[in-house]
Amino acid sequence: MSVFTAAADQSLCAPLPVLGEDVLVPLVTGGEVGYAALDYAASAPALKRVWDDVAAYAPYYGSVHRGAGYLSQLSTDLFESSRATVAEFLGCRPGDQVVFTRSTTDSLNLLAAALPADCQVFVFETEHHASLLPWRDARVTYLNAPRTPAQAVATLERALADREPYGPALVCVTGASNVTGELWPVKELAAAAHAHGARIVLDAAQLAPHHPVDIAGLDVDWAAFSGHKLYAPFGSGVLAGRSDWLRDAEPYLAGGGASRKVARRADGGVDVEWHTTAARHEAGSPNVIGVHSIASACKALTEAGFDRLVAREQHLVGEVLTGLAEVPEVKVLSLFGDDAPRVGVISFVVEGWNSSHFAAALSAEYGIGVRDGLFCAHPLVRTLLGSDPGEAGECGAPEAEPGERSLNAIRVSFGAGTPDEHIERFLRAVRELVSDGARWKYRTEDGRCVPDRGAAQV
Repeated sequence: MSVFTAAADQSLCAPLPVLGEDVLVPLVTGGEVGYAALDYAASAPALKRVWDDVAAYAPYYGSVHRGAGYLSQLSTDLFESSRATVAEFLGCRPGDQVVFTRSTTDSLNLLAAALPADCQVFVFETEHHASLLPWRDARVTYLNAPRTPAQAVATLERALADREPYGPALVCVTGASNVTGELWPVKELAAAAHAHGARIVLDAAQLAPHHPVDIAGLDVDWAAFSGHKLYAPFGSGVLAGRSDWLRDAEPYLAGGGASRKVARRADGGVDVEWHTTAARHEAGSPNVIGVHSIASACKALTEAGFDRLVAREQHLVGEVLTGLAEVPEVKVLSLFGDDAPRVGVISFVVEGWNSSHFAAALSAEYGIGVRDGLFCAHPLVRTLLGSDPGEAGECGAPEAEPGERSLNAIRVSFGAGTPDEHIERFLRAVRELVSDGARWKYRTEDGRCVPDRGAAQV
């Protein structure tokens, strides 16, 4: 019997159509099954609407800002209208810039390169590495993991109040954790930052696909996200927000498109006048198709109704948490407590199981794709697991043989394209693996736990 009630099914919107929903994958035990993609936090499947929009544009592809021809002008208009669409999707303020990048990581590295001299950066150790690591040329203060949203705000306020000397400062914070899915008190953290003369950038990589992001309403100075988590293809991202630091910084890349005028000097050197708009940091021929796909995804989510999408996802979150709670061997990871609001990202460990072994069995025996490892958030996962950095291997690598204690975790993540059946299958698989064990033997190969093809069924 389905774990979902008929009343709930009737009151919730249907999942949005995504690519790959009809893909069949082989099972090690024989036969095939429809692939259950439950690794949205890494990369969400592209919406069919987005793919159709890209396919419709593809014959008209042309280089932007360069040519007088019709296709070039059409592509330029599409590129700039996509910028406006993203600005509206993010609730940008008048005067904010939308800079197109390759990813969230690229966006935050761009901002790091644009920091004023002697800027101090404050970042919680709980951040994804994309938020934790770019600030190499700044004075960085790493803040301990908070255990409540209020503690996060208080920790930041104390750190900002104690900073010396009093100069430019930036706070970097996630909107939703890529490990626990928990929502962070972004608006309160922004207020604390501004009260102490600091600015704040929001890592919205995990928030934007699951929840509306309003730069003006949250009062953050910048927001960054990736297209490949927002149901668009790989290779595109966004940094949106205040223009002054970006305008005053050296171009992120030097080259065509970033420059307005280049002239040789009498002494043989070159004088360059750089753009003061977003183009300043978009040198080279831009990824027009990637930008168009992001704008298409923004439109699709908006037109589908974010309130309805959020309601359905919260229903799925509730079902997963309830189902996992019924298995005593499963421990769900959380910073802020079991009742903390979260998006469709949930990490857990299973007593007596190596996480890589468990994830491999989900894939090989049930056709379910999840993620195991430290999720490019090593300090956070180690804090949640109480493990020492010396204990664990590289991110995603099985650090123990199947069946031994795991030092990594398992992450299941889902969103607007996830059908009910994938959640049902996942919970059934967890129950069966815990109660009956794996049906196949597994071994470590090239740092991964994989089925032993030479072995017989257990």
